[in-house]
Amino acid sequence: MAEETGQEKTEEPSAKRLNDAREKGQVPRSKEFTTVIVLIASAVALMFLGEGIIRSLSKVMIKSFSFTRKEIFDPAAIANHFWFSIETISLYLGAFLAITALAALIAPTSIGGWNFSAQAFGVKLEKLDPIKGLKRILGPQGLIELIKALGKFILVGVISTMILWGLRDRLLTLGNQEVEVAMAALGNIVIWGFLTISSSLLLIALIDVPFQHWNHIRQLKMTKQELKDESKESDGNPEMKGRIRRMQIELSQQRMMQDVPQADVIITNPTHYAVAIRYDQAGNGAPTVVAKGADFIAQQIRKVGDANEVPLLEAPPLTRAIYYSTEIGEEIPSGLYIAVAQVLAFVFQLRRYSKQGGSKPKLNTEDLPIPDEFKRD
Repeated sequence: MAEETGQEKTEEPSAKRLNDAREKGQVPRSKEFTTVIVLIASAVALMFLGEGIIRSLSKVMIKSFSFTRKEIFDPAAIANHFWFSIETISLYLGAFLAITALAALIAPTSIGGWNFSAQAFGVKLEKLDPIKGLKRILGPQGLIELIKALGKFILVGVISTMILWGLRDRLLTLGNQEVEVAMAALGNIVIWGFLTISSSLLLIALIDVPFQHWNHIRQLKMTKQELKDESKESDGNPEMKGRIRRMQIELSQQRMMQDVPQADVIITNPTHYAVAIRYDQAGNGAPTVVAKGADFIAQQIRKVGDANEVPLLEAPPLTRAIYYSTEIGEEIPSGLYIAVAQVLAFVFQLRRYSKQGGSKPKLNTEDLPIPDEFKRD
């Protein structure tokens, strides 16, 4: 994508891209850290289990070289000897292998977390391309791996030389000791040397772990166009969403306009706001707002009201109060009951006047009781 658009991958990977990469098995992993943990775990396990492993192997070897004539010609002796060997070495050697395997499982999950991906087992033909393989070997990644290998070689070489030089006197005296004593001392030296050399590799691992995290994020970085495309796929095309939203508003306005003819009164600001109110005298509820709008919508409400002979009343403070405090289909707030009741009473009196005559009712809309919390400028 970056090559096609010519854009650089400068944006941090999105959560979706990270999740997709994880499903494909792409998580940060440090082979150096895993190797170090396995080596250290093996060294520590040998410190506690080494003597038991050597003793169990010694028993097996002694048993293997002490066949009697009768056992040689006994077909069942070989099977018995095999099971004896397994039972003898299984405890200590099995514990050692279990510790090593546990370390091999825990080490990688401590960096990238536990992840199993079936896609990672799939065959990827591009990895079989020799040209791409040479690019990987001769590219920046191959150079980094070469530097790490040289660093490990130098570090292990220096540490090993220092250990051998510091133990040269003890190693030279081993030839003058009894075989068992010398073997025990040599085993102790080997285990501690192994642990020291393995621990020294932690320096490489501490450098490699943050690098692998950085490299993982670098490989998943996105261009600005990729972010836009992903946003469209996830949230939908903004233009389409806007079109749907406009259609929804138009449908809502159409339904609202259909209810205006059933309103008892339309109160206005007089030009900026309009609110249509209906009161069901047979019901127990409060008056409800059947339509409301500002500017162009307010003008349309007034036109529909005029066409259907719905009374219009200019009451700016009350109109603003209802417009900002009540949604379409909701009842009037209790704080506006008295003001709305006076307006409805005036409308009903006006209808009776138009039919029966008499004295024309009057209403001062500026004196309608509106609580302070409902007042809007």
